[in-house]
Amino acid sequence: MNKDFSKYKKIIDEFSGQVLNSDFETKFYAVSKNLPQTERFLLKMELKRLAAPCTRLIDLRGLVDGECKIFQHEQRIHFLDNVASLVFTEAFTRYGSYSLAVYEATMNTENNFRVIYQKEKAQLSKGSPEASTKILEKSQYPAKFYSFGPYHNRIEERMNFVISIQVTIGNDRTFKCSTLDLSVSGCKFKVNDLRPIAIGQKITIRFSGLEDQFQLMAESDFTYEVKNLTVLDNMQLVGVKRAHQDKSGPNSFTQYMLSFIQENKRRYKINLDNSISALQARSFEQYVLPKSNELAVFIEKNNTSLTPKYALTCPNNQGLYQYWQDEQHNSTLFCLITPERITRLKKLALSGQSLLVFSFIHQSQGKSYFYTADELQLGDDAEFMTQFLAFAASKENFLITQLALLDVVPSRGQSNFTLSNSMTEKNAYLNAPLSNEIQALLAKTPYIVVVNDVTQNESVQAYQSLSYEGINSVKLKRFGHKRLSEKLIVDNIGINYRNKRQELRFTYKTPVHVEINDVILTGVSLDFSPSGLKVSLDKTTMLLKGDMVYLSFPKLQKITSAFALTDLPYEVVRVNSAKNIINLRVFVQQHQHIGRKFFKALIDKNSDKLTSDEYDTFSPDLARALRNIYSASSTVPALVMQTSGSRYKSEVIAGGDCHSNLMSVMQQLSDGNLYYNLYPILGHADIMPSLSVKLKKMQEMDSPSCHVLYIALKASVDTVDKAVSIKLSSELNSEALKQGFIHQALKNGQFFCLMIKLSRVGEPDMSYLHHELSYISAYALHRGKQIEQNIWSVSGIAQIFDISQEALFRYRLTRNA
Repeated sequence: MNKDFSKYKKIIDEFSGQVLNSDFETKFYAVSKNLPQTERFLLKMELKRLAAPCTRLIDLRGLVDGECKIFQHEQRIHFLDNVASLVFTEAFTRYGSYSLAVYEATMNTENNFRVIYQKEKAQLSKGSPEASTKILEKSQYPAKFYSFGPYHNRIEERMNFVISIQVTIGNDRTFKCSTLDLSVSGCKFKVNDLRPIAIGQKITIRFSGLEDQFQLMAESDFTYEVKNLTVLDNMQLVGVKRAHQDKSGPNSFTQYMLSFIQENKRRYKINLDNSISALQARSFEQYVLPKSNELAVFIEKNNTSLTPKYALTCPNNQGLYQYWQDEQHNSTLFCLITPERITRLKKLALSGQSLLVFSFIHQSQGKSYFYTADELQLGDDAEFMTQFLAFAASKENFLITQLALLDVVPSRGQSNFTLSNSMTEKNAYLNAPLSNEIQALLAKTPYIVVVNDVTQNESVQAYQSLSYEGINSVKLKRFGHKRLSEKLIVDNIGINYRNKRQELRFTYKTPVHVEINDVILTGVSLDFSPSGLKVSLDKTTMLLKGDMVYLSFPKLQKITSAFALTDLPYEVVRVNSAKNIINLRVFVQQHQHIGRKFFKALIDKNSDKLTSDEYDTFSPDLARALRNIYSASSTVPALVMQTSGSRYKSEVIAGGDCHSNLMSVMQQLSDGNLYYNLYPILGHADIMPSLSVKLKKMQEMDSPSCHVLYIALKASVDTVDKAVSIKLSSELNSEALKQGFIHQALKNGQFFCLMIKLSRVGEPDMSYLHHELSYISAYALHRGKQIEQNIWSVSGIAQIFDISQEALFRYRLTRNA
């Protein structure tokens, strides 16, 4: 009920559990006879409501400031923390049964994040200074950005060593200061004022601190060049490199410094800043990329033609990749990424814009025909644009994709390990340069087209509300794509840091019958291994992960009598988004699986004839180079969800490029120069609890959980909490409410629509991180342990997609319709 009964709390407590007693009416009237009749009636209804039986299960994991455990009661299993357990028990004792009052009391404990937030907000409205400070703190959700490559490897190790030096700039400006670190060819020193120093400037340094402790050679003044400069408040940190090599000889300064650093580096410690930074970013990278929801397609240039050549895939974007395949599983990405669209994308990329493409698939006589139209193509004919979108949205396979073009920077293909000059000859391969073959392939690959699926139920419903009555079929056919006489080969390159396959897979097509509950589905195998196979079904299926099915191989049975290839038990481990491709693994109970024995024998006898499905084995170096280029170029930020006790925290943003509009806004809202404020995302009271609850229940192989936020930014307001307005898509549950929110946001400032895709991560591949972690631990064991603990704390990845362009396109279209 919406009415506030807090002023009647004493009466409610007094009649707890007495509603069903025979004398309830008499006692209640005696207590409430002085109340107005309407108030008395509503209060009695509230007492009866609270006493009503409840069957809801309570799960407070991620919703309270406490560790939740299993709480079993009356054959129901709840998840409660210690505070909630006490409240539940006390309320149950008062009411004598599990009623709505017990449920509501347990859901509103003092340590519930929602209750805490509401109390702080209420105190702020009363003008409490203490509450104002708390809310001000709530308007700052600081997060540090970690960029994926390139990771710069220092040529020489730097030793943290503070000594006095004398610096001379020009002929007469000489001053004293102290070093922060030393290397054989350079150093960094601190200047406690803002005297003019420029990058590229030549300076002279005398190491006076070394003269006091050691006998230096005859030459004591050395020329250095300023390479980098950092200004912090009224202090400057200056990095310099020796301008020329000294004369060779047993007493040369180079040999002296080399010997000095080797003898003292464990005492004074090596400067590991760049290695620590690289390792942290690299660890987040191996979590984010294998959970990427966008499809990166590399474009190859042959003479003057531009065509898709490589696609980086992982479980999260596999459905998008498979959407652009025909009935024979040949790639149809040429329909989405046409030469004309690449030309449009090149122009849009200059201003950081993307392109919306609307598509559907028409099935006829067992063949797939693709229709696509982008927003610029449709913009010339407003009437037909409305009709096309309405017609396309009426199709079951309607898809809205957002395309963006990125330049390929070949140098990003090499991702060096930051092991400095400590790398042994045995491990020199780790930082080996790209081969001439890989460089030649990259030279023919000028662009990446990033494909994002921005389809959501509300956008589909909005387009379906339009009319396609009287649509011009001739115009419609212009947006259909002709089938190629020669299939387009797009190499499917998996994003992985560790190959989880225990066995090789081989491509092989043979008819398969799949039986479940006396229903037989027909299809064809795509690949197999002794322990499993992938099957393409002739029709869509309702099979789910975990289902038990029984397989028969009619064609294979004809060629063997040694194995009974019927009714073989398999378990479904994955179903694609189109519901027509299933991945299966053998299901073994007490006997040896006949299918495993047969396929093992088939492989052993035909190993020279079968084609391996390890698609990236043809050039693992190319796969690694493409992955490195994409990771350093991607503009989609990802929130890293880490465990913090019994809760989750998000204080890290990871990605390639941090110059998107969203990142700029979050940087402007931050009160720290080196941080981004996640308030536009996490400022909504329900979003973090919602993400936490979803993440706790997710498994590594589950599909991403999707959340959509509408955000308005007022330009003329200084305080963050008043400048930013956040609404969940579910809160704006009608097209009119969405249009009103967008209209006001555009009128008063900026508008963002964000799609958050949350995924559960698996275990990290520590072998990929071992070299740098060992290097850091050798000189700073505590830092190594701290970083390793931080790596293992990652539980989930939430990619943040800016889909404002589609929301605004839809808003303008439906508003004018």
